[in-house]
Amino acid sequence: MKIPKEALSALVVVTIIVVGIAGISLYQKNKARGEFAGRILSQGGRWDRGDTIQDLKKSIAVYERRLEKHVEDAAKTGTYWKLLAARLQDRGLHGEALLALEHAIYYTPEEPILHYYTGLSAGIMAKSVHVFPGMESSDNERERYFALSEEAYLRAIELDDRYLRPRYGLGVLYVFELERPEEAIPHLERCLEISSNDVDTMFVLARAFYMLRRNQEAVNLYDRIIAVTKDGQKKIDAQNNRQQALGQANG
Repeated sequence: MKIPKEALSALVVVTIIVVGIAGISLYQKNKARGEFAGRILSQGGRWDRGDTIQDLKKSIAVYERRLEKHVEDAAKTGTYWKLLAARLQDRGLHGEALLALEHAIYYTPEEPILHYYTGLSAGIMAKSVHVFPGMESSDNERERYFALSEEAYLRAIELDDRYLRPRYGLGVLYVFELERPEEAIPHLERCLEISSNDVDTMFVLARAFYMLRRNQEAVNLYDRIIAVTKDGQKKIDAQNNRQQALGQANG
């Protein structure tokens, strides 16, 4: 069967495009290999005699597929540990979750959520440390967990300034566990700058103000909670706390 001239012309054009794309891709790969090889040589160190950019380009080409597979496997392994940690936390297994998170952070150390998860589990573990009969004081272990929680939350915030969960977690830690309410305030205020009607954050911030005897600021926050919340229990809690703050102010 005779191929129409128009179809033949289109086929030639498609072939040229495909070959052109393949040629560009090969050029880019060769260029990338050359740049990589040049970077290796520029870093100095001892290399085999006769190593040149051309030699290294050949070695890179040989091992490229293996390298890509290794990188892909490492990424998948990091995802596995992250998912495992989340599943363990869902089951309340926070000690095991911390072990999984240590592995996950090894693979992806700049992922904020991993540091948030670490802060969360470490804080829970700190509150779960007890002195059973025959045991020595567990204060050091509790303090280590609290220190880990604080450090992990701070790292998460360092990686993502707008990540609210670690800021809230840090606020709770400072107010209710470490009794350092003044350090909680900037983090909680930052949360409210981004999410202005977050009632839970307002409760913790109001508590921080109350602990510092900044009663009018606490009362103002409880008034905001009463105005915005649709949760009946939270409205009652805010009203009761408001009266307590007023009582402290007048006392």
